[in-house]
Amino acid sequence: MQRLVVLQNIEREGPGLFSKVAIEHKKDVIISRLYLGEPIPKLVATDLLLVMGGPMGVGDINNSNYPWLLKEVETLKLALENQIRVIGVCLGAQLLAYAAGGSVEPLKSNKTQIKKLEVGWAPVYFKEVNHPLNLFLSSRLNVLHWHGDRAILPTCAKIIASTEICLEQLFSINRLAYGIQFHVEIEEDMARQWILEDKEFIHDAIGDNASDFLLKQQSNFGKETLNNRLKFINKIFDLLA
Repeated sequence: MQRLVVLQNIEREGPGLFSKVAIEHKKDVIISRLYLGEPIPKLVATDLLLVMGGPMGVGDINNSNYPWLLKEVETLKLALENQIRVIGVCLGAQLLAYAAGGSVEPLKSNKTQIKKLEVGWAPVYFKEVNHPLNLFLSSRLNVLHWHGDRAILPTCAKIIASTEICLEQLFSINRLAYGIQFHVEIEEDMARQWILEDKEFIHDAIGDNASDFLLKQQSNFGKETLNNRLKFINKIFDLLA
């Protein structure tokens, strides 16, 4: 059985809908909880590697609090060198870009160049109308954003979808790896846990009413977007089959 090998950086940011779709695709889901000291499985050619998000960043690679980050980057480099399929989500997308020769910098407002956090439900817009990931989405997909950094992509990467503030929302590398800055994987219980546990971050992004605002957004968009988000994940899996 083919495997979906998941590298998880923090308890609350699990694979969510990726696991459900993987099981439907007859994949064996292997989750390595790196924050608990679990080892990274040895990858084989048929694996699909999924690297999840977390509050740490590329700048923390040598931080003793996150000793696994360097191993993640090494694993991503190995996967790219050996043409093993990869999906990177949020932090995972940034680590993927870094492993491929890019870098990461704080997200900034286009107008003021002041550091800015992108948090909440909002659409990403596809740059290529005829891209396989866009054919069923009418050029946009409503998704949850939860980040304060952006990937500076290597020359081998191609941007597929963007927001106004962050161009690198969705990108591919040599057709075998996809970086997804946003969160299509989110489920209802996950969203509520993020809002509960990441209060300082969302307050900095939105203000005093951040929790209420995001809970209302989740109520409005979570179920409404579920079908399109599942289609998106299924199409990613098909493209990496």
